[in-house]
Amino acid sequence: QTPIGKTPRSCPATYVGIWELIRRAFAETSESRLRGYNAARFSFNTGAGRCAVCEGQGLVKLEMSFLPDVRVPCERCGGQRFNAETLGVQLRGLHIGQVLSLSIDDACEFFVNHPKIHHTLRLLQDVGLGYLTLGQHSPTLSGGEAQRIKLVSELAKARPSLTRRQPHTLYLLDEPTVGLHMADVERLIRVLHRLTDLGNTVLVVEHNLDLIAEADWVLDMGPEGGKGGGKIVVQGTPSKVAKAKNSVTAPYLREILQG
Repeated sequence: QTPIGKTPRSCPATYVGIWELIRRAFAETSESRLRGYNAARFSFNTGAGRCAVCEGQGLVKLEMSFLPDVRVPCERCGGQRFNAETLGVQLRGLHIGQVLSLSIDDACEFFVNHPKIHHTLRLLQDVGLGYLTLGQHSPTLSGGEAQRIKLVSELAKARPSLTRRQPHTLYLLDEPTVGLHMADVERLIRVLHRLTDLGNTVLVVEHNLDLIAEADWVLDMGPEGGKGGGKIVVQGTPSKVAKAKNSVTAPYLREILQG
């Protein structure tokens, strides 16, 4: 439930782990080698490559006397986070500031020849986050967007291996569909299936019937809410729970399963 970042330095690219790979890609260009730049040059957190005015945040805080402080784009770098020398290095026609401004959909096409980066970007597309930019400041993300980015970071780590057994992980999700559009719920369900297909267990506390209908096993708690609940009324596959006569959930779940 915690945010993925509370400062403008945090963004989707850093959280899912592809920013380091992007920095390496820039460091491997011929222009970087001629200038003697390494991957550290393309960090907006430290080093000589970031903008000295905004210190790599791309934003500058303005203190308002009687109003809350506001953040505006840095005038020196134009919100690009890096100084002019660093922005002089290009990868396939784009400098690193422009890459940060790419939407995930556009970045997926741009990095099609970088398998590790492309794989994670495709996962972000799969959960319906293709409209976000790589460098979007984390404090501007909604709770639902942050939850899906967290799921992608787990999926990116859980790539199947033919040489070694992947560790089994238990994921506990509390109401992950809250605030999501119906289309996004469908994408979330596909992501959860991918986690279980990789041998993991996903335990979800949920009221959304579309998600409940997709579960392998359902524990229907009740019979009432609050002090009148807390007991397992019925458990089993969704089809079994839908047939239960003592379950408040059953008739609604039955409608979902019947289409």
